[in-house]
Amino acid sequence: MSFRIVTIGALSLALFGTVGPAAAQTASGDWRTVAPENLLVIDTAKGRVLVELDPAVAPLSVERVRTLADQGFYDGLKFHRVLPGFMAQTGDPLGTGTGGSELSDVPGEFQFRRGRDLGFVNLVAAPTGLLGVAGSMPVFTQPDAQMMVTADFKTSAQALFCPGVAGMARNEDPDSANSQFFLMTGANENLNGLYAPFGRVVSGLDVVKALKPGSEAGNGQVVDPDIMTRARTASAMPEGQRPTVRVMVPRSAAFAALVEQKRTELGARFTVCDVQPPVQVTGG
Repeated sequence: MSFRIVTIGALSLALFGTVGPAAAQTASGDWRTVAPENLLVIDTAKGRVLVELDPAVAPLSVERVRTLADQGFYDGLKFHRVLPGFMAQTGDPLGTGTGGSELSDVPGEFQFRRGRDLGFVNLVAAPTGLLGVAGSMPVFTQPDAQMMVTADFKTSAQALFCPGVAGMARNEDPDSANSQFFLMTGANENLNGLYAPFGRVVSGLDVVKALKPGSEAGNGQVVDPDIMTRARTASAMPEGQRPTVRVMVPRSAAFAALVEQKRTELGARFTVCDVQPPVQVTGG
């Protein structure tokens, strides 16, 4: 079995191809495998994009995207709005930004309840909480100590719109998300708490960045846009065709070493958006 090299955000790791020292020293317990039902596979003429869906963060949004993808709803739909350094939006059957599916709208999921089982790792001190990573997602949250005084033994948390994060599009009504979603190509804190993050690109962010852009003057609307030729969860694909993705565990020593490397490089400019766990992709 061969692995290919995957670069995520500002961190990269040679994975079992041309193996570097950091990769050679990681243990098997440093990795987790993404469940097939939580892996959205988007094919385009410019390459494949893999998104890890996170039902712990936004269960209703994840279920909606899963349902529509496995119905074939997204096949052939346009990336109708693309702003370089910001995001690429798709999922509209009309291709205008005004359409949706026949399903009812999804309530806004702007915060979630975090338990210890999510494996959150604090990376940056914040005045009113903690900034770190849980799974593949950048997260702002209250300390674990807060769990001791809550009925569900969890604390409040909010996923953040860093590069690669997938979010549900909506209109002015916070509960109007339906079929449209966007993939971030840059960080934008103005979206935090106002739109629902539901996953993160774990492979193919370079493909998203290569999509045909629109103009800023035209609010990103694209003339002759790229399309999703096919979008399915891996669980809906034949076993011989589905990719397998393993993600480095944030609590691993290997990830901690990569974080410290980036922290040293950036110094006071280091933010939670500067790191994302590396991945291994096989098959597909």
